[in-house]
Amino acid sequence: MAIKPPLLQSGDTIGLVTLGSPLDANIINMRIQNLRDMGFNIAFGRHMYSWQGIAAAPAEQRSEDVMNMFRDPSIKMILPTRGGTGVQTILPYLDFDVIRENPKLISGYSDITVLLNSLYQYSNLITFHSLMLIDFRPDTPAYNYNHFFSATSTLVSPRIIENPPEMPLMSLVPGNVTGAIVGGNIASIVNTLGTPFEIDTKGKILFLEEINAPTTMIYRYFTQLQMSGKLDDSIGIIMGECINCLASYGSTYENLINEWLVPLGKPLMVNLATGHGLYKATIPIGARVNLNTTKNTLTVMEPTVSP
Repeated sequence: MAIKPPLLQSGDTIGLVTLGSPLDANIINMRIQNLRDMGFNIAFGRHMYSWQGIAAAPAEQRSEDVMNMFRDPSIKMILPTRGGTGVQTILPYLDFDVIRENPKLISGYSDITVLLNSLYQYSNLITFHSLMLIDFRPDTPAYNYNHFFSATSTLVSPRIIENPPEMPLMSLVPGNVTGAIVGGNIASIVNTLGTPFEIDTKGKILFLEEINAPTTMIYRYFTQLQMSGKLDDSIGIIMGECINCLASYGSTYENLINEWLVPLGKPLMVNLATGHGLYKATIPIGARVNLNTTKNTLTVMEPTVSP
């Protein structure tokens, strides 16, 4: 059973880190004020405001920031400012044993995907494919906050993950499976293949989402996932949105799902609101979920935090 981090409460301290690409200081400061207005205290990673090219700072410095947050007993949650590019480069510098002994909430999506899945695989820690600092803004949909705090601040179980009413979940292949859920951004996951941090999908439910990728690129991603055994190893698949993924040669994202994933015969759900879309359901990486594509439901079967 995966380790559940302690739940988040008003008055707790959230540690902010920049683990991939830099983010403008003005945006960071505005989002910090929103967190403070919600009742949280803030701790600052040393390199949170750094801006040294594609990645905010050298990998060793970014990894040092996140390790310092795990070691600090006053920090309840670690919140990346954004994703971007470069998160994978910090993974060789992390001490997964220290992380396992000091479990904390950590949330994010996009390139943070590689960190979330690695922390589950190597520290056995439930992590959260959900909001980053950049998402704590006045116009963030209530749906996003409701899902985030239901997963990180309550012991509610079982918990059904539902889309907004105007965005129905759809099931393309019927079935009923239960297992740990892994995944996130497709490009980030594919980028781990052939490395020590390659995602493990064996016996797992795999969910995927993407942004700004033409379908020629999605075709390549599906090819790599299939040839590396990741699709075959999974017991069920959930596809999120592909935001701004333009059709190539007349083939849409939906066409590729039907071409590549439906023939696998595994329970298959599509249109999950998570990741780069406007609406973001919180997906607990490493938690036990039930995917019932006969009833068109996705249910988290256990609390994802501890008292």
